[in-house]
Amino acid sequence: MGPAGDAARPGRFFGVYLLYCLNPRHRGRVYVGFTVNPARRVQQHNGGRKKGGAWRTSGRGPWEMVLIVHGFPSAVAALRFEWAWQHPHASRRLAHVGPRLRSEAAFAFHLRVLAHMLRAPPWARLPLTVRWLRADFRRELCPPPPPHMPLAFGPPPPRASASRRRADPLADPESEPDQDAEACCALCARSFQDEEGPLCCPHSGCHLRAHVICLAEEFLQEEPGQLLPLEGQCPGCRNSLLWGDLIRLCRMGAEEEEEDLELEEEHWTDMLET
Repeated sequence: MGPAGDAARPGRFFGVYLLYCLNPRHRGRVYVGFTVNPARRVQQHNGGRKKGGAWRTSGRGPWEMVLIVHGFPSAVAALRFEWAWQHPHASRRLAHVGPRLRSEAAFAFHLRVLAHMLRAPPWARLPLTVRWLRADFRRELCPPPPPHMPLAFGPPPPRASASRRRADPLADPESEPDQDAEACCALCARSFQDEEGPLCCPHSGCHLRAHVICLAEEFLQEEPGQLLPLEGQCPGCRNSLLWGDLIRLCRMGAEEEEEDLELEEEHWTDMLET
């Protein structure tokens, strides 16, 4: 577990979800989609096309969002995951996954595909969380997710407010170092460029600030054949850190308008279904 646990984390939310149809006439149908706001998205699906839902779910509700995978570094990464989950036999990453069996329910098949996706590159090294929104739908994934991907239950934690995003959630305000004195990377001693924010250790009392590449190389000393770290020890305080947590904390000052992502979500949904 990273230092932040399951508390509200800074940064944008990008999730890929699985809907299950509760309508007796269409019971057992499933739908995979992308969202930046799970609660709003399921309302749109149940509201039909006029409310922003997808045409494949319109008029077939009620739908229940039973599972969501989140923690993607960007909307593009989540959308690629969504497409592969929807079209496993068109994805070269999933060529090893067998087709749906005649006796296999759509729900079970989609869980089988998901289990293999979480173990396949490039997704196997992303800091993802598998979250069951309905505990009564929970099934064991086979194969299980990698050890660094936590299993969670219930709705996603609320996003931190803008004011909280600008502050380190674990740092002691009185122990904050002088910004000018910490303007250099602790690993290479070179200054930070204006366009790149340093990675900072979130543990209280640790003032480590480093370039993304420098800290990645430090973490990858134990995995020389990889490009993306999973976790490592902070060179300053020696505490264990998850790479995904560091990236999220680094990006907490980047503010984007949610309306832009909502338009992107609807645009991609319409484009992929027509």
